[in-house]
This record gives sequence, C-alpha cells and structure tokens, in this order.
Amino acid sequence: MEHYIFDVDGTLTPSRRKMDPDFFDWFDEWSTGKNVYFITGSDYEKTVEQVSKYLCEKVKAVYNCSGSMVTRQGNVTYTSEWEPPRDLIDILEGWLLASSFSVRTGRHVEYRPGMVNFSVVGRNANHEQRQMYVKYDEANRERETIAHVINTEFSDITATVGGETGIDIHPTGADKSQILKDFYIGDKIRFFGDRMEEGGNDYPLAKQLRTNMYLNAKSFHVKDWKDTWEKLKEI
Repeated sequence: MEHYIFDVDGTLTPSRRKMDPDFFDWFDEWSTGKNVYFITGSDYEKTVEQVSKYLCEKVKAVYNCSGSMVTRQGNVTYTSEWEPPRDLIDILEGWLLASSFSVRTGRHVEYRPGMVNFSVVGRNANHEQRQMYVKYDEANRERETIAHVINTEFSDITATVGGETGIDIHPTGADKSQILKDFYIGDKIRFFGDRMEEGGNDYPLAKQLRTNMYLNAKSFHVKDWKDTWEKLKEI
C-alpha cells in the first residue's frame, strides 16, 4: 500500500501562510483516491488555516504537534498529556531576556499537546517581523544554539529547529518519527519535508525511513511548496 506524508510549513505552504490557490486545486485533484497524511509541529487550528478544513478532513490523518495529537476526519483520536518541566521554561524565559534580537511580539512559549514551541520573535509576529528574525537567525544561528543548550541540559528532552522562527521541544522520541507506529514496515511511504537536515524537525522521520526496515520508503527534501509541486508531477 502506498502512503504520502507531507510536512506543511515550507512544504505545502509558505511558512505560517496559506496554501497557494493554484497548488491547492491541483493537490486536491492529485490527492483524490490516495492515502495522504499531514505531519506538522503546529496545532490543528493553524493547519486548518493554512491548508483548509476541507483538506484536513479529506486526508487519512493530520498529525499535529509532531504526532502528539492525531485528528482523523475532524475527530481527535489521540492526544499526549506531557507537561514540560519548570527548569526548561526557566531556560526559555532566560533566553528571551538575553537574546540580542530586539523585536518581541508575544506568545513566545506556546504549549501544545506533547510539546512546547519556543520563538524569540513570538508567534504574534507579522510576516515582516518574521522575515527580520529569519535573517537574524541565518546570521547568528540562534535557534541552533538554543536547541543545543536544551539537548545538552536534558537527557530526556529533545529540541529541534522547526519552521522559520521556532524551536520544537518534546520528550525524546516524541518527534515526527513516532507516527510510524500507524504504518506497516512493508508499506510504500513517500515523505516530503523541508527540514530534513540534522537538527531539523523533519530529520527524525526521514532518518527512520532510511533504515533497512523501510526498504520501500523514500524521503523528498524540498526547498519550498513549489519544489514539492514539481516533484509530485514527476511521480
């Protein structure tokens, strides 16, 4: 059986923005009759905003919060109850005070099922503010540094760079690869993501799909939604 798994931000949509209308129409037709799944670090409401309630209910499952929340045809079928330790929150709040990036927009520590998302610029940032932070982070590698500090400090917590401005933080093992429990080893899996480099939040799933257990699996490391569209046309 063939399965298509898609990251959302940077893979089906511009980061934190809506799906391109032309790509939406094409994807809707292409996905009909196929086993399609979404996997993202964001929550379900944000995924609906980006790809529509229609597509979220059309696909086989939407794995939010890196798989710590699962929704099928609009019904939540699984939610993790993990609570982050106070020491972790202290580190994040301390970094928020120490960062040399000057813009703060609010909602810097966002609690999601099974994980926490941290953003120095904040989840309330508009597109211009987000792009300011993207340039800052490219020059200073701030998110990589924060993730490294967390991964060094906690043996049972993992932090990965996700999207354009955030860091996904969750119990070790509760990354995107956890969704593989819903698939059979012999399944033909095609995974599309834009953060498959080591330290990116698509990396754990892509890494698992490269093992000998998943001989029929293939990961597509895309540059953006346009690249995804081109690769899908070739399949």
